[in-house]
Amino acid sequence: MVAGRPKENQPVPPRVAALAAGRLAHLIWRNDLGGLTWEIGSGSDRMFCKWTPGDSRQATEAERVRMVWARQWGHVPEVLAHGADGSGSWLVTRALPGESGVSGRWKSDPASAVKAIGAGLRAFHDRLPVEKCPFSAEPAVLLVELRRLAAVGKVQRSTWHPSHRDLEVHEAFAKLAASPPVDKLVVCHGDATGPNTLIDDEGHCTGHVDLGALGVADRWSDLAIACWSAQWNYGQGYEGALLDAYGVSPDPERARYYRLLWDLTS
Repeated sequence: MVAGRPKENQPVPPRVAALAAGRLAHLIWRNDLGGLTWEIGSGSDRMFCKWTPGDSRQATEAERVRMVWARQWGHVPEVLAHGADGSGSWLVTRALPGESGVSGRWKSDPASAVKAIGAGLRAFHDRLPVEKCPFSAEPAVLLVELRRLAAVGKVQRSTWHPSHRDLEVHEAFAKLAASPPVDKLVVCHGDATGPNTLIDDEGHCTGHVDLGALGVADRWSDLAIACWSAQWNYGQGYEGALLDAYGVSPDPERARYYRLLWDLTS
């Protein structure tokens, strides 16, 4: 996985500097498509600016419309500003309480972190109404776009998890052609990882961020990635505790399928 906390200095893009308006802007995240997330200000004035370079296929507009919709029911950030120019696009949101599930505080207490992630994901799935959601993240829908991207060389094996890199792109599509029967349709987060889950000092989930892939899908689309993320972020042995906190038994077949699908979309 290429995404993570940046280890080197990065100049503040002019648009981010303008949005900060003299407040300190601190780079906190870089994703594998070149997107940067900056923390701006502090206290009640704290906000985050996600900036995406113009040549990236990641779209802040897709996240904005999903966040505005989900905020009616879920604990997601308020959108404060958004826009685009020749250099890229940006999305500014008000900070929610709590710390990322991969902050130092929670990486030192993984048992509590995975419990909060599992319970928080269950609450997210329970709150957001499937019948009112205008966005789909079901495999049949995602695969149409993925095949289009693959045809122009934008599905790259180099970004896949090592367990999938022995597959050719056409072999991955063949494995994804028949999806498992749906366990339960929910409004999925789309990237239900530790970094995208916020946790308060008492170990309760306070909300979710990074909603650009939100849509209706089998709940295992989220559960598979949440458990995978627990392995990357905390080590082996925490998947069962996360699933217990969510309230579901392991499902290796669905987990394998949705991890491969997620790899192709990331």
